[in-house]
Amino acid sequence: MTKIVQKDTRNKLLRRLPEEAFDLIASDLKRVDLPVRRSLVEPNQPIEHVCFIESGLASMVAAASNGIGIEVGQIGYEGMSGYPVVLGVDRMPNRAFMQISGVGLELPTSRFLPLLRDEATRLMFLRYVHTRELQLAYSALAAGRYSMHQRLARWLLMCHDRLLVDDMPVTHEFLALMLGVRRSGVTDHLHILEGMRAIKSTRGNVKILDRQILLDVADGCYGAPEAEYERLLGYPSPDDQRPARLKGAWGRWSGSTIEHR
Repeated sequence: MTKIVQKDTRNKLLRRLPEEAFDLIASDLKRVDLPVRRSLVEPNQPIEHVCFIESGLASMVAAASNGIGIEVGQIGYEGMSGYPVVLGVDRMPNRAFMQISGVGLELPTSRFLPLLRDEATRLMFLRYVHTRELQLAYSALAAGRYSMHQRLARWLLMCHDRLLVDDMPVTHEFLALMLGVRRSGVTDHLHILEGMRAIKSTRGNVKILDRQILLDVADGCYGAPEAEYERLLGYPSPDDQRPARLKGAWGRWSGSTIEHR
């Protein structure tokens, strides 16, 4: 098995690890395919692995005993699944799974936990957990105080941040599940955003046409968690470079598309 080299990783957290800490886990990191629906954390089951996502998009979903669920967070190349282990928790009631396929670097929890003995490394991961809690808080704010098309704009912006492409393979059915609404409601509000020329929605795909319009629509329910991540952990670009048109928190581009390198 090829040893993972730190400078070649795309995951933001792994890129920010102190070199000595990364060397401790390099031989234990395993590159894995992450197809759609692939489970990363099962509810109430021991978290035996953490996964540092390099591409694709994972959702964390909270579900009631009757099966009704809603997305409470997204994880992309800026983060990791199984992060409750940082707080000394070995399981949780939420589920995490891939909603858009990608690849990741998997590490046994037993090999991850010794990293936390180093103060600088522990602080970095605790700061990441803090940004996760803030993302959850703003999900609650969006659900309780913002309209459906504002919530939808926020969700699309968050996807756009993590996928770094304008064409995003998401279906109306999946959007309905993630936002906790009926499919017909999602379709109606996608049409609203289309009418504003912010997006173009086709079967199984949403294309971002004008990100600034989505930012204006989402208003205050998007941006604070992203700004906090940038403040504490830096801009989460896979190549650690800010796009030339970036303004403010990560994801605030002035143009309609994200620049790539």
